[in-house]
Amino acid sequence: MMDGGSQPRCIMIIAGEASGDQHGAKLVKAVQRRAPDTFFCGIGGRAMARAGVRIVVDAAALSVVGITEAVAKIGTLLSGLSRAKRLMAGLRPDLLILIDFPDFNLRAAAFARRNNIPVLYYISPQLWAWRRGRVKKIKALVDHMAVILPFEAEFYERHGVPVTYVGHPLLDGIHPAPPPPGASEENGGGTSAPVLGLLPGSRDKEIRRHLPLLLDAAAILKKDFAPMRFLVSQASSVDGGVIQRIVQAHPVKEAVEILDGPVEYVLRRSRLVVAVSGTVTLEAAIAETPTLIVYRVSPVSYLLAKTLVRVDHIGLINLIAGERIMPELIQQDASAANIAHRVAALINDPNALAEMKQKLAAAGKRLGRGNASDRVADIALHLLGHKDRP
Repeated sequence: MMDGGSQPRCIMIIAGEASGDQHGAKLVKAVQRRAPDTFFCGIGGRAMARAGVRIVVDAAALSVVGITEAVAKIGTLLSGLSRAKRLMAGLRPDLLILIDFPDFNLRAAAFARRNNIPVLYYISPQLWAWRRGRVKKIKALVDHMAVILPFEAEFYERHGVPVTYVGHPLLDGIHPAPPPPGASEENGGGTSAPVLGLLPGSRDKEIRRHLPLLLDAAAILKKDFAPMRFLVSQASSVDGGVIQRIVQAHPVKEAVEILDGPVEYVLRRSRLVVAVSGTVTLEAAIAETPTLIVYRVSPVSYLLAKTLVRVDHIGLINLIAGERIMPELIQQDASAANIAHRVAALINDPNALAEMKQKLAAAGKRLGRGNASDRVADIALHLLGHKDRP
């Protein structure tokens, strides 16, 4: 707790993605447990709003994937940045907390620096993958980095940036979600009717690009595994109507069930999942659910990324493990036929599925021990002038 005579503090927080909104909400609650009078405002989504943050810009309006997609939304992004700057100028928050979303957040950090507002950056941009030169900008603009992947701390220490490895927030208070009414579990296999989870992304544009592809693969698989069922995860950040319309228009619709709720609902009931690359693949790793990663962006975004990206894998758990535990099908390789072929090969090879589960369990242990949000809350209070920090 803060000293009894201290004034309530104001923290501005910016999260521009669905996963950042969830992690931001956990962090807000962790700070409030220590300093209940703290006022939060900023940019986020429904999770942060429920946690008590006064939302001035809805993060869903800013969320983009790929370089060309960002260009198409430049007007919306600039408008959101302008509102964030006006809020900082008028409110003069005691601390600015930034969560991922680097192209937007580094501009917000520059404004905060000019106005003597301390900056805590939680969940690092993937500088180790591409645009490493931005580490100089972070060093100049950010007071402290709180990183969630084990190799990120070494990267920042090497460049002289104050950093703390806090572990991954997905492990915070982790416990199995209760299954939806009438659900049965299959994870582990052994039934005559395998269940395949389809995780098409957390943004409407990702859904439109990937869900038809995943359903086409499902239709191919139905020819060889007639009783097969398919579970589609509907993230809280997407328009459920988009998923409903795509599924209902597809010939395989009778074998598809849409689950609106925690992704654990799908992970626990699936023998394996096909997942669009993102945070959800770490959730699958933590659940030890065998996963095939797929991803597509616009051709221009892909060509630019191929030139700039310096890593061997796009799956975060593969990067952490240093090997391709989860197979990856990217861009033109992510065809319905290739997806169906890879899934069928795994279903027909229980030993391969078991080996993947074992490797996921080992890699998952490297994500930390939980309570990341509490550690970041301690750093935030330290930057606010709180005396104690573990």
